Amino acid sequence: MSRLWLVLGCLAGLLAVGLSAWSAHGLEAGAAARVASALTMQGWHALALLAVGLLAERRPGWAIPAAGTCFTLGMLGFCGALWVGALTGGPAPLAPLGGTLLMLGWLMLGVAVLQRPQAARDAA
Repeated sequence: MSRLWLVLGCLAGLLAVGLSAWSAHGLEAGAAARVASALTMQGWHALALLAVGLLAERRPGWAIPAAGTCFTLGMLGFCGALWVGALTGGPAPLAPLGGTLLMLGWLMLGVAVLQRPQAARDAA
């Protein structure tokens, strides 16, 4: 499972860089400004998915996969909605749900870090 989060983090980072370059050179200024937040969030959450992947093998349990799932769905909802809104000129109705999932992902990551690793629980 850790490889999945690492690959998703790498893909999200790759897309963030590529879309950032494209938006700077291929979008009009108004649309580029609307996607700046999406690109920032996608870049940060690509790194968060890498952290999830690195922690997945050391911290088994429900919280790490929950964090990765929230980060992935949150990026799709938040960043995707902002991209679609910028390209179509329309609203981004899924952005609040996506943003909430991103915040929930950080909460789940914090819970995972606070949980005692299995080896420590077995020794106690």
